[in-house]
Amino acid sequence: MTKVAVLYYLYDPMCSWCWGYAPTWLKLQTELERSGIKVEYRLGGLAPDSDEPMAEDMQRFLEQTWHKISAQLGTRFNYDFWTLCQPRRSTYPACRAAFIAREAGLEQAMVQGIQHAYYLEAKNPSDLATLIDIAAAIGLDANRFTEQMLDEKLNQRLMKEIAAVGQLPIQGFPSLVLEHNGQLTPIALDYRERQLTFKSITARLA
Repeated sequence: MTKVAVLYYLYDPMCSWCWGYAPTWLKLQTELERSGIKVEYRLGGLAPDSDEPMAEDMQRFLEQTWHKISAQLGTRFNYDFWTLCQPRRSTYPACRAAFIAREAGLEQAMVQGIQHAYYLEAKNPSDLATLIDIAAAIGLDANRFTEQMLDEKLNQRLMKEIAAVGQLPIQGFPSLVLEHNGQLTPIALDYRERQLTFKSITARLA
C-alpha cells in the first residue's frame, strides 16, 4: 500500500501537446512538491526507432497539430523545422536521452533541452548528434552519454518502462496518474489552469 501520494507525469519528450502543456505543468509540479506530493516522470514513447523519412501526410498532420496548439494555447513553434530538417517518426532516441538524464537527476533539464531544440531552434531530436549537444549543455559527459545511448541494456529498461506506462489508465500524452493507498487514478489535466488540476488531485487525498 502506498502511503505517500505519487503523481506520475506520463509523457514523450517530442510530444507537441506536452510542449504546449509545459508552462502549466511546471507551475503545477512546483505546487505539488510544495504540498508534499511526490512527482515522478515516466516515459510513454510515441514512435520507435526509424531511419526512414517521415511520410509527407504525417508531416502535414504534425505541422497542423503545431498550428492547432499555437492557436489554442499561444505556444511558440519554429515551423522552419519542416524545411530545415529531415523529419523521422522516431521519438525513442529522445526517450533514451531523458532516461539517461533521469539517473543524473537531470531529466527535466533534458526534456526542456529537447523541447527547445525541437520546437524553437528547428533541430531534430531524432538525431543522436542533437541529443549529444543537449546532454553536454546540461552538464552530462558527452562521451559517456553516447556510450549509454548505444547500450542495449538501457534500451531494454526503457522498453520495460514504456510497456508499464501502456498498462496505466491513460489515453495519450501528456497524462497524469495519481497513486495513493495502492490505487491508480487518472487525473484530468487542464492545459491552462493548474489550479483545477491541483484541486482535483488534493480532493482525492482528503
